[in-house]
Amino acid sequence: MFPLATVVFPTTELPLHVFERRYQCLTHDVLTTTKEFGICLISRGSEVGGGDERVSVGTRVRIELAAPLEGDRWILVAKGVERIRVTEWLPDDPYPRAVVEPMPVEGPTVAHEAVNDALCAVKFLRRLQSEFADTSTPCVDLRLEEAPDTAPWVLCAMSPLSLSDLQVLLEVPDHGTRLALLRECCDAKRRDLEAVLRLDGTG
Repeated sequence: MFPLATVVFPTTELPLHVFERRYQCLTHDVLTTTKEFGICLISRGSEVGGGDERVSVGTRVRIELAAPLEGDRWILVAKGVERIRVTEWLPDDPYPRAVVEPMPVEGPTVAHEAVNDALCAVKFLRRLQSEFADTSTPCVDLRLEEAPDTAPWVLCAMSPLSLSDLQVLLEVPDHGTRLALLRECCDAKRRDLEAVLRLDGTG
């Protein structure tokens, strides 16, 4: 297991710089076996040094690219495979380990309309949030209608929401509920940002 201060969704990619000794050991082990490990969100504490508190629902990932660096460091690109639930944490020796079980997505494939509504909410929020930053938000053309089973995960990953919101979205059992909740979260944050913009405009 690789606890991180981030939420990883199935089908999406995450670049990693591996420099801590315990995760160097993990990298060596998984590269010579399955190339897979689990990632879960750190709910309290630091990514470095241990002693952190972790959530129980995360994502199994597979290493797509591994580039060695000096000092036994690595640059990895990991891709989410499926959700997992930790049923038991094992001793962190030589690195975090756990007994896990898969968490398949429940329910039918979502309709294109639901995907499109969520996409519009995410895009609008990204554009609005770019007004608070010095750089513009990249244009996104996902062709989500071609991948209805992966689209909800991609939309969650590209949404500029808090880690707590993203973790809730990961844990939702079905994509229909996930997309509805994603729209609600985006709309709530949009209203907050619009209120700040109104205050700035009248200040």
